[in-house]
Amino acid sequence: MPSQKLMELSRVRPCTIIKRLNRFVVEVKIDSIHTHTSINNTGKLRDFLVNGNKGYCVEKSTGKTRYKLIAIQDIEKAALIDTNLQMKAFEKALENRLIPWLADYKIIKRNPKVMKSVLDYLLENETYVEIKSAVLRVENNASYPDCPTERGRRHIRDLIELAGEGKKTMIIFLAGLSKVKAFTPARWIDHKIADALVEAKREGVKIKALSMYFDPEDSSIVLENSDLPVEL
Repeated sequence: MPSQKLMELSRVRPCTIIKRLNRFVVEVKIDSIHTHTSINNTGKLRDFLVNGNKGYCVEKSTGKTRYKLIAIQDIEKAALIDTNLQMKAFEKALENRLIPWLADYKIIKRNPKVMKSVLDYLLENETYVEIKSAVLRVENNASYPDCPTERGRRHIRDLIELAGEGKKTMIIFLAGLSKVKAFTPARWIDHKIADALVEAKREGVKIKALSMYFDPEDSSIVLENSDLPVEL
């Protein structure tokens, strides 16, 4: 399936990355003026939040900062790092039947509480889904996580337990990168995540991935591969 434009964004401003101040705030320069932007991706993003890198912000109407950092220039297009926009784009792709292996599914509930976790979706046929943002580029692959994550391990454990009870379960990795050929877990960063994914697949949890990116030319989010290969 060719690339599909999922949504266009308004009030996008190019910026230059200065430095990350904390988990939720990044200092940038817009039109030669230093300012603060919010960021909702709590990963390290070490390869992207580098002084001098070109980023893209959207203006906000509320909050302590005027802007939110959503994307950072990558190989050709821009890496979509904003997790909320990744989710909105995924929902748009699902609604428009652009993901063949989810063509027969609709969202029944968002943020269902399951055991010790709050997952992302409950789909039709009582299918529980957890979405993970994969914006770590390793050569031609997208990878996750870019830092150890106990929360991620807990989600996988709970999905394994649900699968053991006969429930349908999925983990979907959203690679916010263009020109990637596959998804693979970052075993060298968190081997427990990598081992848990292998166990999850063995116990019946479906593990899938897709790739999307931000196109600065028309301020759009584009679905590049709706069935990115998964290599565990």
